[in-house]
Amino acid sequence: MMDKGLISPVFAAFSAEDRIFSVSELNRAARGALEAKFPLLWVAGEISNLIRAASGHVYFTLKDAEAQARCVLWRSKAALVGFRLENGQKVRARVSVTLFEARGDYQLTVESLRMAGQGALFERFLALKARLEAEGLFAAERKRPLPAFPRRIAIVSSPQAAALQDVLATFARRAPHVRLALFPAPVQGEGAGREIARSLSAAAASDNDAILLCRGGGSMEDLWAFNEEILARAICASRLPVVSGVGHETDFCIADFAADLRAPTPTAAAELICPARRDVLELLDALRRRMRRGGENRLRAWAQTLDHLAARLPSPARQLSLRRENLLAIALRLRQAMRQNTAQKREALRALAFDRRRPRLDIWRATLFHLRQRLRQAAEVLSRRQRQRLAQLEQGMRQLDPKAVLARGYAIVTRADGSLLRDASATFPGDALLLTLARGHVAAQVLEKTFADAEDERPVTKNAAMDTASGYFAIKTGQ
Repeated sequence: MMDKGLISPVFAAFSAEDRIFSVSELNRAARGALEAKFPLLWVAGEISNLIRAASGHVYFTLKDAEAQARCVLWRSKAALVGFRLENGQKVRARVSVTLFEARGDYQLTVESLRMAGQGALFERFLALKARLEAEGLFAAERKRPLPAFPRRIAIVSSPQAAALQDVLATFARRAPHVRLALFPAPVQGEGAGREIARSLSAAAASDNDAILLCRGGGSMEDLWAFNEEILARAICASRLPVVSGVGHETDFCIADFAADLRAPTPTAAAELICPARRDVLELLDALRRRMRRGGENRLRAWAQTLDHLAARLPSPARQLSLRRENLLAIALRLRQAMRQNTAQKREALRALAFDRRRPRLDIWRATLFHLRQRLRQAAEVLSRRQRQRLAQLEQGMRQLDPKAVLARGYAIVTRADGSLLRDASATFPGDALLLTLARGHVAAQVLEKTFADAEDERPVTKNAAMDTASGYFAIKTGQ
């Protein structure tokens, strides 16, 4: 008779005689019965028929001398296994019993794995990992960022390790410009964890930019030095960021969790800790091109702004002309206002002369006199202000008058054809020149020309020496 504890709710609603089940319903009911009956449990056996799918899931068979069971290890759980799975390994698996409905296959879903004979060592690993994680040593906010372009890298490893040679070859190929410093330490055996921590602390006190901790793959006993608490605390106390490249892709140790970055292999750690020289050079070329384009665009924008401002800047003569026109318009409006005001007052006075209310005539006369006084005062004040403004404008015009410049000792030099001379390099000995002074003109002839910087002592000749923008030239006045 069927055990009612194993009957699925699907069967509870109907008896076997009342309903015919489809295969999928039967498999679903069997799966529910298995998962409800069996809690998580440990199963010991040997791995065979190991398959690593492209999805990251792992499929294998767990067997002993008399039976076997299909097993599935999902990708998220496989990443937590601390060793590489191989056929023939004897393991202990913590599993849940289930059934794959699509094929009707009975199988075990693996939650975690231990190597047989290493249960105590693995328990120590899990206990230490949980304790350090509770202290916050593995927290993401504690991780230090790697330098973008390190120039000096410290390597903590054994000089005899094959992984060290792979790391050195990777640096020589990808980043020969990076300076490497080896801090030797044994990576296996009694006391190796303490020695690695001592070398890592020495590397952290050096002038390097980052630390690379590396070792090749091995069993859990071989990698145990990287599972010691003293090394984990030395990594967390390091002033420099630490990259862990210990073991193969499936090997995990306490140092991986404590480090600022974990690499799947030592070679991958060397690639992650610094960019390739070729990539850096390409980045520099791209930045140089961007800088050149930015500078050219900014210069063009400044030139356009300068042209725009120059076009908006009026000449002094234009400014004076506008001021003069404005002053004339103000004077015209003032005269018109005064005429209009006078005419209005006359009309008011004429109206008062014919006003029959004689007793108020004296009042209107007084008002008219008062208004006349105010009008005269306002006219005088406005006239005085306009005269002062006109005097200021005339003074500005005098300062801009070229004759005022000539009065201070300067001269206007012209060639025989009447064109202005601005550059001494445009003259030749014997050229005839005309000097326009404040009073009169002087005919001159070029004797020689000398060029000098603005701060050099100017040459003195026995004849007159005329200043130009590019130098000096000596002339001889006409007889």
